[in-house]
Amino acid sequence: MKITEALEIFSQTHPGMVRSHNEDSVACEPACGLVVLADGMGGYNAGEVASGIAVSVVATEVSQRLRNANPVDRDAESGEELGVQLLRDNIRKANASIFHAAQSQPQYAGMGTTIVSGLFYDNRVAAGHIGDSRMYRLRGEVLETITRDHSLLQEQIDGGMISVADARLSKNKNLVTRAVGIDAEVEPEIHVHDVLVGDVYLLCSDGLNDMVEDEDIQATLYALQRNLPLAASQLIQMANDNGGRDNVSVILVKVNGTFSEPRGWLAKLLDWVQK
Repeated sequence: MKITEALEIFSQTHPGMVRSHNEDSVACEPACGLVVLADGMGGYNAGEVASGIAVSVVATEVSQRLRNANPVDRDAESGEELGVQLLRDNIRKANASIFHAAQSQPQYAGMGTTIVSGLFYDNRVAAGHIGDSRMYRLRGEVLETITRDHSLLQEQIDGGMISVADARLSKNKNLVTRAVGIDAEVEPEIHVHDVLVGDVYLLCSDGLNDMVEDEDIQATLYALQRNLPLAASQLIQMANDNGGRDNVSVILVKVNGTFSEPRGWLAKLLDWVQK
């Protein structure tokens, strides 16, 4: 099945109830199974600029490269799949672009952004992220976070210094330990996960999960998974009803069919003929 038929994708973003403008950015490239979300930080409009650069670089570069390439192809030297390599290389490229802009233009000094991205191919998803924007997976009735926040709070939880319950009340929620554009170089965290028909994937800025408990996110996704636009609107409404202290953005991806990649010249020829 073509990936555009196998995946249903919907995105929505909102400035929230407190912020005067929206520093989140989202992009969806259904033709290659790519979704990207970024949550900008910085004074004036710098956060918006940073998130916009990050999303634009990753979405444009990855989608253009995959027009004439197969994401399962492996690099001759590293053995890494092209899909994973493209995510890593272009998140790094976005970092360099933002860092350069911040260094060369005083009004953008100190700007940066988180990023979370998903590249769906060959019945899997490569999840790449930096910072505390998240990817969740709803499989059956179980909601699981499949990214790990790069944040001081997460390090405190991992080190046993604070419980998950107490973390909900912490004032250190927004202190990230890794971000795009702050340093000259940054290393994205990328993991590949198997995908099953029926899965629903949620990418979100912390404006959602800081305002809405995971149990409520799970209940909403489970109840409304057949209507992604309604599910997205409901999640954002819940965040705003609970205070909406930050911009809130969501991307939902529902897996409605399998999407294996053709291998070998004959398979590629047959796939081209079918298109």
